[in-house]
Amino acid sequence: MSTIAPEDELATIPWFHRIDLGGGVTTPGIDDTATKLSQIRMPRDLGGKTVLDVGAWDGFFSFEAERRGASRVVALDGGVWNAPQIGRRGFDYARHALGSKVEDVTLEVLEMGPGNPGVFDVVFFLGVLYHLPHPLTGILHVASCTREMLILETHVDLLDIDRPAVAYYGRDECANDPTNWCGPNGLAVEEMLRTAGFGRVVAFPPILDVHYPVRGAQPGTFGRMVFHAWK
Repeated sequence: MSTIAPEDELATIPWFHRIDLGGGVTTPGIDDTATKLSQIRMPRDLGGKTVLDVGAWDGFFSFEAERRGASRVVALDGGVWNAPQIGRRGFDYARHALGSKVEDVTLEVLEMGPGNPGVFDVVFFLGVLYHLPHPLTGILHVASCTREMLILETHVDLLDIDRPAVAYYGRDECANDPTNWCGPNGLAVEEMLRTAGFGRVVAFPPILDVHYPVRGAQPGTFGRMVFHAWK
């Protein structure tokens, strides 16, 4: 059993999300999570729905889905939870502090399928797509686990091109981060979602983003976008 006081342990965790743990304690994440929650337009009432959060990291959106009444929530992560410098300490700490019943699965996107982790009414796929060198393949795996609705949020590039296009980052062209592999434009994401079997897709206007600069790209041609898609 750890002898570290809970408040001291919290300070040693490399938090990404800002999670309100109650009692005036909010995790010191670097992400403006409250703003992102507003941007993704999560349904206010998830009563009776099963929810899968792909790329959960510290679990903010998983816990929020639970708070909004979801009957079952599964947080899934692979790369972050398997990374020794990050791991899943934040998720475990927050789940315990919140008294949450959110389940967890350690799995990569390209390992997902109807058998594992299963099929869910609502799936979150937030901030993950551009970390995949093969974005369509990733969307196909996520779609296979989606029964009704997918909420996808991603970095986008080539917004000045009026046909589906994907920028491929061979090194660290996007935010000096070699794990950022691609920047599809909004039209490309829409078409990939339709290819994956989503009959209705709503794309919300791009949010210009200075936090993920693309080397050599003109301002205004890259940013973030949110998509809602239904089977």
